Amino acid sequence: MHKAGIIRNLAFEILLPMKTKYKILVHVIYWVYIITQGLSTLLISKVPIDPYYYQDIFWTTFLNMFSFYTIYFCLPYLFKYKNKFVSILLSLLLIALSTGIRLPIDYAFWKYIIVLPEKDLVMQSSWAWNEFRLVVITGIYAVLINFTIRLFETQKLKADMVNQNQASELSLLRSQLNPHFLFNTLNNIYSLVCKKSDNASEAVMKLSSIMRYALYDSNTDKVLLEKEIDFLKSFIELQQIRLKTENFSEFSISGNIEGIMVAPMLFIPFVENAFKHGSKKVISPGVKIELNILKDKINFEVMNFLRKNDQINKDSFGGIGLQNIKRRLELVYKDKHKLEIEKKDDRYFVKLEIDIK
Repeated sequence: MHKAGIIRNLAFEILLPMKTKYKILVHVIYWVYIITQGLSTLLISKVPIDPYYYQDIFWTTFLNMFSFYTIYFCLPYLFKYKNKFVSILLSLLLIALSTGIRLPIDYAFWKYIIVLPEKDLVMQSSWAWNEFRLVVITGIYAVLINFTIRLFETQKLKADMVNQNQASELSLLRSQLNPHFLFNTLNNIYSLVCKKSDNASEAVMKLSSIMRYALYDSNTDKVLLEKEIDFLKSFIELQQIRLKTENFSEFSISGNIEGIMVAPMLFIPFVENAFKHGSKKVISPGVKIELNILKDKINFEVMNFLRKNDQINKDSFGGIGLQNIKRRLELVYKDKHKLEIEKKDDRYFVKLEIDIK
């Protein structure tokens, strides 16, 4: 076994499966980090600390734990439905319910336990908005930690088959796509929420669709091309919301897509790479994606403008190694694909041809 394989297997033996004590440790580290962030104000602030500051830190952390673990333990049930609108509706209801429970409890704490003056207990819209914001932010952290733990646990099943046959290698390569992609997408949503963007709610709905596909629908060797296209559209629309540049991207489809099966998440590394490295200061479209379905093959092309003086590392696509992408193509479409990647002047081109005969 080559050196890289030995190191990889050792990592799996150490990290997988994740024992209960390590799960607890992850949660403890997270909450220590959150509390430390709140207390750090005492060290860096040059203004007098509010007399109720310590009570606020304690109580806010308690409420955040409530909303965090509500979402954390309900998460597996939110995205198990085939109908994405059911998942979206349940997610929104859970957020609304958590916010609705926090508000009266928070009010009662400050009125009956701390006994704040009546003038400081006026229930305003800013109070409700702050509770909603904290529910969303703690929910995002709950999703991140839940997915991280699930990643370590599910990888053990795939790691058991590594080096046994090509199917195991393919499973491992494919599994590397989902976690990286989801973390990047969640990070974009988190930025929108922190900025109180009006597009945050729409972005959360897009995220729900993306997550359901990446976590459940794509766990097969092949998926319908229609589903892969819907997934790409959701991702592109999410990027469009984040960039706020009108008509920044263009996605065109030609040919008959009905009944065609493809490997799941086959095109997303190239699309994600185009948005990641593409210049935002260009005449639209800054990213152009074309999917042409012919009688016996699929032509997929992505073009993006390069940022000035930017040098794209051709060995990396959104954090996923180009060699891994090539290896996956070789396993799934051996002798039935052609991949061309090149840079011309200020543009970057990816052309993938797949034989579907």
